[in-house]
Amino acid sequence: MLEAINKAELVCPTKLDTYGTVLVSISGGSDSDILLDLVERHKGSANVKYAWFDTGLEYDATKRHLPYLEERYGVKIERFPAVVPIPISCKTRGVPFLSKDDSQKIYRLQSHGFKWEDKPYEELLKEYPKCKSALKWWCGDRRKSVTNHAYLKEFMIKNPPDFLISDYCCTGAKKRTYKRAIKKYNATLNLTGMRQAEGGVRATTIKSCFRPATDNHIAEYHPLFFFTNKDKQEYEREHNIVHSDCYTVYGMNRTGCAACPFGSRFEDELAIIEKHEPKLYKAANAIFGKSYEYMRKYREFKAQMKKNRKKCIGQINLFDKKMEM
Repeated sequence: MLEAINKAELVCPTKLDTYGTVLVSISGGSDSDILLDLVERHKGSANVKYAWFDTGLEYDATKRHLPYLEERYGVKIERFPAVVPIPISCKTRGVPFLSKDDSQKIYRLQSHGFKWEDKPYEELLKEYPKCKSALKWWCGDRRKSVTNHAYLKEFMIKNPPDFLISDYCCTGAKKRTYKRAIKKYNATLNLTGMRQAEGGVRATTIKSCFRPATDNHIAEYHPLFFFTNKDKQEYEREHNIVHSDCYTVYGMNRTGCAACPFGSRFEDELAIIEKHEPKLYKAANAIFGKSYEYMRKYREFKAQMKKNRKKCIGQINLFDKKMEM
């Protein structure tokens, strides 16, 4: 057995026995399927509660998969409707764009009536004194900033967004709903199927499979945190894990929030759901359409800027060669 799997098999029973009520977050994705199987084989007499959070924009394939999991393992997966469903969140607070951090900063700037101008940080701070963090993002004075995206600043100056941008859909549909589940069960430990190999903000900032409880959050354990893709495949073969149609029929490699603009390959996902889930495709375009179009426009702008830069460098090199002759 591979090392990461062996460690999970040994540690999982100990964690489950240590805490009172354990909340296991079920997404319906492939990692979540493995998590549920692992917990069921090791839970013993632990008080385990399974919860699925309905964001208001979910794959039908996922909804069909949940009853299968319940029947196979003899468990109940409680469906929690979102505190603020994605459609409502996007309509009232703004749509996601690029990443959570970028969307947060853009939302802050929009909230302060930012004019999308290229001025020094000190000068902008005088104009927008309550927008310090977002201005640092805009001026490139933070590790994660507008400069992490090629020509984004130039693009936004020429094409200011005429719609609200934010990451609140994550907060309203997931984070607040998760807290509601914790409160209902009085849970003291949360298990998720997060894997470091999957990437993403959380997986890259969290360095351990376990986070102890604090005054602000309950303890968290991620049994699959160190699973590689090879570990995952080995576990699936060993325990005959069956995934949803998203994987077995649609051909998707991973599932997150359906058609989310945060995904760099959202175009591929849109093509898949247009074919297999046309109603979801229509809903996603109605909800995220402005973000999709803005991203497409940005990508076109970036490609043109890179092309112009390459052409300019070529002309400079040609000029230098002529001067050497």
